[in-house]
Amino acid sequence: MLLEQFGGANGELAAAMQYTIQGLNCDDPGRKDLLMDIGTEELSHLEVVGTLARLHLKPMKAGRDAAEVDPLIAIAGGGGVSLFNSMGDAWTADYLKITGELDVDLRSNIAAEARAKIVYERLINLCDDPGSKDALQFLMTREITHMKAFTAALESMGKDPFSIGEIAPTPVLVDQYFNDSTGVGDEGETDARGPWNEGGEWKIVEAKQLEGGVENLAGADGGSQTKNKQKQPSQRETVKTRRRA
Repeated sequence: MLLEQFGGANGELAAAMQYTIQGLNCDDPGRKDLLMDIGTEELSHLEVVGTLARLHLKPMKAGRDAAEVDPLIAIAGGGGVSLFNSMGDAWTADYLKITGELDVDLRSNIAAEARAKIVYERLINLCDDPGSKDALQFLMTREITHMKAFTAALESMGKDPFSIGEIAPTPVLVDQYFNDSTGVGDEGETDARGPWNEGGEWKIVEAKQLEGGVENLAGADGGSQTKNKQKQPSQRETVKTRRRA
């Protein structure tokens, strides 16, 4: 199970590579230093997890009963760690979330630390070795530390939380909530209301309104579609005009 945090999607190697590469691509000196600092720390965490895993896997080198628990590790790996997750899937660079947009990358990092925190929490709950628990508690705590640092770096940029990139979203459409999962009877989804779909600028668009296609909604193109329809002559009017000419 410890291998999940060694070679898994939310593990220490993925975190180290993600933050370090983001740091190499970062033009902001202060936040570049932050990314490189935490990326380097994650490499030390990889060593901690690898050492823990090796201690627990060591019996597989000699004992048949222990080896039969996980032949992949015992036979192919010789009872040692390798770049696999807890399911035996190989580590991949597809785990990394790198966009080249600093604020977007910081958001990804906050989410990555949150996921890792949950994995460590589950490992602690399944662990009965006091020393291993102490190490896992330390690693879990540092995930929260990193979340705090990444959050502070993001907030200090002073950007609106929904200002992503440079191209603005389509007016009207951006505030429409599509009530797509509506159904009827015992198989229907229960409609719910909350701050995610009502209040403020939200406007709920019911499923029935969506049957004609999103492109036909009023305001789907920022309000210009209705005006264009009024200005453009019908096909029949166009033909009459050509005959008169």
